[in-house]
Amino acid sequence: QVQLVESGGGLVQAGGSLRLSCAASIRTFSSYAMGWFRQAPGKEREFVAAISRTGGYTNVTDSVKGRFTISRDNANMVYLQMTSLKPEDTTVYYCAAALTGRTIATDRDYEYWGQGTQVTVSP
Repeated sequence: QVQLVESGGGLVQAGGSLRLSCAASIRTFSSYAMGWFRQAPGKEREFVAAISRTGGYTNVTDSVKGRFTISRDNANMVYLQMTSLKPEDTTVYYCAAALTGRTIATDRDYEYWGQGTQVTVSP
């Protein structure tokens, strides 16, 4: 019933930008806080950013602060605008939904997940 589909990943040069999108097939989209996570091979899933159900509050991990911006609209879309990309940002990015109004950073609190989109940043 709930489906999240990411798009917008690709290959960019270091210093470039990408905008990831997440289309959420959720009937009560405004009831969910939304988040972005990333996971590289052999590593634990890492929190990137989250946004409250109203869009009024955001939480962004220190490693991407000032470079990444999370946003949402009223058309069931969530975005991750990534600028000044670095090779270490290379990994798969996942969209997730949590039935809470808070900008939570722990992946175990998210109930629904997309399949991920690959981001590759070349030197």
